[in-house]
Amino acid sequence: MIVLYVLIGITALISWKGWEDTYFFRKYMFHVGSIRAGEHFRMVTSGFLHADIMHLAFNMISLYFFAPVVLYQLGLYMFLFLYGASLLFGSMLTLALYKNQYHYTAIGASGAVTGIIYAAILLNPEMELYLFFIPIPIKAYLFGMGYLLYSIYGMKAQNDGIGHAAHFGGAIAGLFFTLLKAPHLFFNQPLLVAGLLLPIVILFFMVRKRK
Repeated sequence: MIVLYVLIGITALISWKGWEDTYFFRKYMFHVGSIRAGEHFRMVTSGFLHADIMHLAFNMISLYFFAPVVLYQLGLYMFLFLYGASLLFGSMLTLALYKNQYHYTAIGASGAVTGIIYAAILLNPEMELYLFFIPIPIKAYLFGMGYLLYSIYGMKAQNDGIGHAAHFGGAIAGLFFTLLKAPHLFFNQPLLVAGLLLPIVILFFMVRKRK
């Protein structure tokens, strides 16, 4: 668990630095024009910046609740691999979707966190969450699906600077690599896998129809 605390701490410190230093924030945020000009490091560093304390808290609290499942069942190295792969997949999908919008910017660990959320849901589908505004527990898979469906709205609105598109790249990475590591999960929980794929499929058709 100490690695999880270190990861959360590093993300919090870098986010705080970004809030205090505008140049630092702009230098390391996701910016299509800069990335296409060769600053590929932004595809990673943007995952450690956040819009505000609420954005940071939501991502890190989500990571705190879901990460232990992945750590305990897949181990430290697989957890770190999933986190890094989900972060990169999120940035890659964002770049693919907005490659012609040179002024498009985004920040947040949402892609990496979504990958961990999807992995944890596959590993423990009966996991339940207690959310502050809902007095009864909800199934983790409903949270994961709702998270991505909300992201579709965020992508269409494009009014908060948060990398909603990265959620989908992270979800794809979390789903793919977890099933690759433990293929029996697909055969044991086919309906769960289909449900988790649903928001991704919706996004795919929306992109095809240019919505």
